Amino acid sequence: MNKKNILIFIIVFLLLNFAFSFCAKKDESSTMMQSGNFGIATTKKEYEEDEPVAIKIKNNTAEEYLIKNRCPAEPLEVSLFKNGKWTAETFTAEIKCENVKDSTIKSGEEITIPFSSWNHSLFGNLGRYKIAATLVPVNAQSAIGETRIESNEFEVKNKGILGFLWTTVFFQPIYNILVFLIKIVPFHDLGFAIILLTIIIRTILLIPSQKGLKSQRKMQELQPKLSSLKEKYKDNQEALAKETMMLWKENKVNPFGSCLPLLIQFPVLIALFYVIQNGLNPDNAYLLYNPLKDFSLSVINVNFLGILDLTAVNSVLLPLFVGSMQFLQMKLAMLKTEKKKSSAKNGDKSDKKETRNEMETANQMMIYVMPVMIAVFTASVPAGVGLYWSVSTMYGIAQQIIVNKQVSAETAKVRVLN
Repeated sequence: MNKKNILIFIIVFLLLNFAFSFCAKKDESSTMMQSGNFGIATTKKEYEEDEPVAIKIKNNTAEEYLIKNRCPAEPLEVSLFKNGKWTAETFTAEIKCENVKDSTIKSGEEITIPFSSWNHSLFGNLGRYKIAATLVPVNAQSAIGETRIESNEFEVKNKGILGFLWTTVFFQPIYNILVFLIKIVPFHDLGFAIILLTIIIRTILLIPSQKGLKSQRKMQELQPKLSSLKEKYKDNQEALAKETMMLWKENKVNPFGSCLPLLIQFPVLIALFYVIQNGLNPDNAYLLYNPLKDFSLSVINVNFLGILDLTAVNSVLLPLFVGSMQFLQMKLAMLKTEKKKSSAKNGDKSDKKETRNEMETANQMMIYVMPVMIAVFTASVPAGVGLYWSVSTMYGIAQQIIVNKQVSAETAKVRVLN
């Protein structure tokens, strides 16, 4: 892969991280409402329809307080303004509550309470809402005692056009495909479903990615000729661009072809991130297509092989594995270049030196920098996304081995004919 492709990959990587960070970041625009010694506010003043609602509570006292667990009911009291008055909204979620504990707020501490498992059921209607919390002192002798506080009013509005397109075109299809696969795999295992989804997507992209990998290998073959052109037309950029395009055309090489599968997978990765992060809880069953309405999301097994929670971040083992697989794929992609570099015998010495330096720089960036970037990316997202990337990379390794053999055979055939 040449430097342009490396640059494109880095840009895509940064866009992925920006998208995850931006979408995960909460809007802290709501003003914390004070009620005695406590503060309370929603994370935003306005939410789009089905956008996750969360609330912040701050303890300004010198004592420790708690909010008693109400699971499977909503964590705090929710009220909707309709017909000229505030009406309580309640919902009992289909979730397991064995490990859910009371929320403790230490002195001076601020916590955020999400409504992940109740969001659509409680805030699915457009309108004005507010949330109330009852805080109970841990110390029975507290001078302040039990306190009830109410948040600011906030509004749930219609989803914007971009949000609507994102949900209907990308998120919902990926969501339903994944749920369908979960439904048919043994034990309704999320991990096996992600593996199947990865194989399906990579197989759909097999032809363009195969062409891209071949172009990448051929680009390595053309590096000496490209270096000669740069030397010959170093003072004429227009002629250099023309001759370079002719060289690519003659050899049927697309310098950007290897990036196409990655660009196509970009929205898939983001959609998968949100599906795994919070899309599989029963509250999101409204997103299922009609043939899947009878499937209960509460039966999904998110612990892959009983050892890896795919909804949580795995910051060590999985990133190391993914980075190692990416390193192996890069080594396979660069193998022929390294052989050619070591076995070169003829040609202008300055051209060889320039080619070698250029190839060495590209190799260093590809073989060492990219796996580290992928590992960092994997360590920042739910393990399910890392599993997707792992399987995708292993698929790519097998594909790269096949491409290497094909290109080697084609090169050998050309040499025989010449």
